[in-house]
Amino acid sequence: MSELYVKEVRKAVSAKGSLLFVESVPGIRYGEVVEVTLESGESRLGQVIDVSKEVTVIQVFGGVSEVSVKSARVRFKGETLKLPVSIDMLGRIFDGLGRPIDGGPQIVPEDYLDINGAPINPAIREPPSEFIETGISAIDGLFSIVRGQKLPIFSGSGLPHNRIAAQIVRQARVRGKEERFAVVFAAIGVTYEEAYFFVENLRRSTNVENVVAFINTASSPVIERIAVPRVALTTAEFLAWRYGMHVLVVLTDMTNYCEALKELSAAREEIPGRRGYPGYMYTDLATIYERAGRIKGMKGSITQMPILTMPNDDITHPIPDLTGYITEGQIVLSRDLNRKGIYPPVDVLLSLSRLMKDGVGPGKTREDHYQVFMQLIAAYTEGQYLRELTAIVGTESLSERDRKYLRFADLFERRFINQGEFERRSIEETLDIGWEILATLPEEDLKLISPENIRKYHPKYRR
Repeated sequence: MSELYVKEVRKAVSAKGSLLFVESVPGIRYGEVVEVTLESGESRLGQVIDVSKEVTVIQVFGGVSEVSVKSARVRFKGETLKLPVSIDMLGRIFDGLGRPIDGGPQIVPEDYLDINGAPINPAIREPPSEFIETGISAIDGLFSIVRGQKLPIFSGSGLPHNRIAAQIVRQARVRGKEERFAVVFAAIGVTYEEAYFFVENLRRSTNVENVVAFINTASSPVIERIAVPRVALTTAEFLAWRYGMHVLVVLTDMTNYCEALKELSAAREEIPGRRGYPGYMYTDLATIYERAGRIKGMKGSITQMPILTMPNDDITHPIPDLTGYITEGQIVLSRDLNRKGIYPPVDVLLSLSRLMKDGVGPGKTREDHYQVFMQLIAAYTEGQYLRELTAIVGTESLSERDRKYLRFADLFERRFINQGEFERRSIEETLDIGWEILATLPEEDLKLISPENIRKYHPKYRR
């Protein structure tokens, strides 16, 4: 950074919330980092979030409640917010701006990277096609996630999405001993209780040496909440493109991110869009989600699992709605299954992984995977229909075949979807459980599975 570029502005116009309004200076750019010096001599970082001919708007990290408008000095640094990165970040826990909070030493940076990243040229993107094993049957068996995919989890208030996130961070693997795998985890705007839960889970995890965690609490400045997912993805890009690692990025809770975006937009007095959210929220979310992918000629990959809570369980709310447009499917959590004590309470009939077909099959998972998935979904759909029917006509009017499908639906929920929070299942174990459940149905009803796979994997023929 050239010293000639560094500028000082001594006159601030006004302050509001965490925003500082100063007289504009020629050459100031959106996203530029500034240093605000208080009357006491304390320095705080900020970021330019709006530029006009008359006024520059600065979001101050830590707020401006203690800033004296008359005495505040603002230094424009001529560069965007950058993250110091190093391979030594693996196994460490940081705050939302990349500062260590685990009691360990400061990171010795290998490089400083702009947290906004660089867009991937669509012409050099490689289609996602390699399976990632989370150890959770409902995800691996039915809605498989593949390297380079964006597969969000849609949850609701009070549902166990934090436990699922922690389980994925502990258990996720890629198949193949030669493959290097890492998880980048970011908690956005969480309570202290949730932060403690995540930190303790990470410390007890046997996989912690492959995890980089960023914990941002609800008491942190709003602008930090905006930065957290970008800081996490910058770390993931460094590990993926510099070290050839396959990186799974888990972001929770993106609803808190969107609320921070809404709060900033209101403070800037922008015209609101749907339900008060800024009209550019779709574009803003795309700048985060589209940083996932694979690049031709490069070994690494970035896969995203953003987690968001749907306000009032409304899947048509702008946050899940816009997320669904950008990502390749969704895993939806069910309040009804949660009431039944099923964990993880995945709503099978509302969930979807659009890239699953490219990531399963011979050489990736197992040759019968996709057929077992289709048969399980078809049988469970029929079982759910019969449940609704029995509420009207009763079970006495059902045939023996119908009763088998009713029992199948119960068994599918209790045996296949339900599993322990610390229970890790390989994809082979998941598929074998699927076959055990399918074996309760008449063999002639397994029309979506080839005769060859029935003879090879059906429990009746494997005894």
